[in-house]
Amino acid sequence: MTKANSPTGSATGAGGTLADALRRATAELAAAGVPSPRVDAELLAAHLLGESPGRIRALAFTDVPAPRGYAALVSERAARVPLQHLTGKAHFRYLELAVGPGVFVPRPETETVAQLAIDAARRAGSAKVVDLGTGSGAIAAAVASEVPAAEVHAVELSPLAFAWAERNLAPLGVHLVLEDLRTALAGHEASFDVVVSNPPYIPAEAVPNEPEAAEHDPAMALYGGGADGLELPMAAARTAARLLAGGGYFVMEHAEVQAPAIARLLAGDPAWTDVQSHRDLNDRPRATSAVRRSASVASTSERILP
Repeated sequence: MTKANSPTGSATGAGGTLADALRRATAELAAAGVPSPRVDAELLAAHLLGESPGRIRALAFTDVPAPRGYAALVSERAARVPLQHLTGKAHFRYLELAVGPGVFVPRPETETVAQLAIDAARRAGSAKVVDLGTGSGAIAAAVASEVPAAEVHAVELSPLAFAWAERNLAPLGVHLVLEDLRTALAGHEASFDVVVSNPPYIPAEAVPNEPEAAEHDPAMALYGGGADGLELPMAAARTAARLLAGGGYFVMEHAEVQAPAIARLLAGDPAWTDVQSHRDLNDRPRATSAVRRSASVASTSERILP
């Protein structure tokens, strides 16, 4: 993305003052159905000017010109190109992640899942943690940055997403592998303290309502397989049962309508105990956790879980 060199360039070339441009952008984005038009208008200006959103709001009270290229960037956002694709970054908990085409943009509701994994890793002490289907690396990065004593692993199958995850996770020392979450990490059986996953879980016929997701998130990161979307979530549960030591903690994100089925399937599998549902920031049941029974209890997850 091209940044303006300074917020004091030619007003004529940039399309008037920043305040005027923000008003026009907000109206254009609102007309296009963008959920947060003013915030997005400010963030796009902040991106081009290399300023914080707070600084943009302050500059809007002056006669500072709009940055060059702003109108074109706003038009792309009005076409429902994800904001994060235009700025090249997504915020997740305390992190700024690199994202773009080919990788699922992390959502705020997943921060709840990350918190559950972080809490479990802290309880375990020097925990060994793996994020199955890491995408951009958001959950793995959050665990690694907030639980420095943890040994964090991450698994991703998509080469495109893997490239973004590598960029985000390499500075944090996360062990990233290009593998299928269904068969990942052979040789690490019964050695992890925490397994966390935000797998694809959308049913085959359920197209997301938001154009940003339907048209720009990779299908590989959205659809869980089968009419109910549970093939990959249940595969993640089977892998978690294989990788966790007795007493290890598993937590997985899912659609709110899938919560009862996932809780029932995990509770019916002798591999798991203490199955719990967890609500997200919007008070919706968006995650389920379970504790791995001790190794003395034989796992039958392969034939119980679909």
